[in-house]
Amino acid sequence: GESSRRVTIEQLDVTVALSDKREMRAEVIGVDPATDLALLKVDARNLPSMPWGDSSKLKVAEWVLAIGNPYQLSQTVTLGIVSAVNRTNLGVSSYEDFVQTDAAINPGNSGGALVNARGELVGINTVIFSQSGGYQGIGFAVSSNLARRIFDDLRQYREVRRGEIVGVDEIQGLTTQAAERLGAPDTRGGVVAAIYRDSPAYRAGLRPGDVIVGFNGMEVSDPAHLSRLVSDTAIGSTARLAIIREGRRLELQVPIGRRPRN
Repeated sequence: GESSRRVTIEQLDVTVALSDKREMRAEVIGVDPATDLALLKVDARNLPSMPWGDSSKLKVAEWVLAIGNPYQLSQTVTLGIVSAVNRTNLGVSSYEDFVQTDAAINPGNSGGALVNARGELVGINTVIFSQSGGYQGIGFAVSSNLARRIFDDLRQYREVRRGEIVGVDEIQGLTTQAAERLGAPDTRGGVVAAIYRDSPAYRAGLRPGDVIVGFNGMEVSDPAHLSRLVSDTAIGSTARLAIIREGRRLELQVPIGRRPRN
């Protein structure tokens, strides 16, 4: 039989359907599998655009609208509130910052806008929690601030450039028992579980068992939070890490390199 060949979205013909019934072929500028977002470009002028909103200013219980194409019902609008912000660790993607909403989101809503009361884009609907496959009041949207960062990189580089602490192989969360054993005051932060010798991070003084509790002056809540902070840091810069080592708080200067695309 024929050998299977891997096909990527860049190789597919993508068509965008507008609200005025026009269909236009789109060019795939770039794709970011880590957030499940892609940037498309259509050859058209004077199209209406939605202004970017600041998702960091969203408040729980604020009204939002979800717009999409559920079950092929185009231009469907549903109303709900912001149930939570900064949701991570859902296991949906490798880089997460979700707005949770109870606005009705169903299959077909993915990629649609989550809009605040001022008509600003505050999220891109992406996934639901459901045992039935349909709406159960728990939906998630990629925050607009994360989406805008992905948009800027894809437009400029056709890929997303993320930073990393070069040499750190694994960072784990802390349990109460682990925090006590490592001398950390609580379970906030992330512990360096593995690090390569002769790496920039090791040469900067970072060691296995160090608990990273601060990054460039910001408190680190958990490994996912640290990952987002590091990823958004300029490649080639130097970051200030606050660590706990054997109960003592220390500060290190570590270089930020570029995370491999894969």
